Amino acid sequence: MKKFALVCGASGAIGEEICRQLAQDGWSLYLHYNANKEKVHQLYVQLAESYPQQEFMPVQADFSTDTGAEQLAAQIFSVKAIIFANGHAYYGLLEDTSSADMNKLWCVHVQNPMRTTALLASKLRVHEVSYVLVVGSIWGDAGAAGEVVYSAVKGAQHSFVKAYAQEVAYNGIRVNAIAPGFIDTVMNAKLDTAEREELVSQIPLQTFGETSDIANMVAFYVSGKADYVTGQIIRVNGGWYI
Repeated sequence: MKKFALVCGASGAIGEEICRQLAQDGWSLYLHYNANKEKVHQLYVQLAESYPQQEFMPVQADFSTDTGAEQLAAQIFSVKAIIFANGHAYYGLLEDTSSADMNKLWCVHVQNPMRTTALLASKLRVHEVSYVLVVGSIWGDAGAAGEVVYSAVKGAQHSFVKAYAQEVAYNGIRVNAIAPGFIDTVMNAKLDTAEREELVSQIPLQTFGETSDIANMVAFYVSGKADYVTGQIIRVNGGWYI
């Protein structure tokens, strides 16, 4: 029997790597995206060619709107794991952050992931063991100046994981989060050499993380080898925040 995972944010660097790792491990996938249809289509073609015995389905939904979760859930038929790797970055002082920006961050990172989980919970409960996994952030634990609202919604994600894990444990649903530190993606390419050197000097392992570091951890959590773990925030940050 095929096992299906929904990967939200499949068009992002971390989401794409998660999809590739899960496909390698035998998962059939719903590839969620908002606007980057072409990138997800390319990923779909590559996965379908490489793993013809599995199913891969692009699904579109805009998580910045109040109805994003309903839009997505209507496209999901069977699911054993939900991975929220979608996101929306925002940099700016709190006093310069508009209500619209705050609302978008809340919808993308908190409201729609929670609502999606609620709408799909009955499909997760069909399985003896199922998974909800959130890609949080180091800033959800430590906070960051210039990213106050982003830090707040990431902290809310972490709190959701801790509370929901208790609520659905008796249903066999494992709920965890992975909190990345600095992951070397295109989004961070805006940093110049001096800024990168300053950052890496603060990290005990003296290197940035790779998208594969997050994907490998996701794969482990949904592999069946970590089924006594729930309600945890796992920090993957090279010792930057302990």
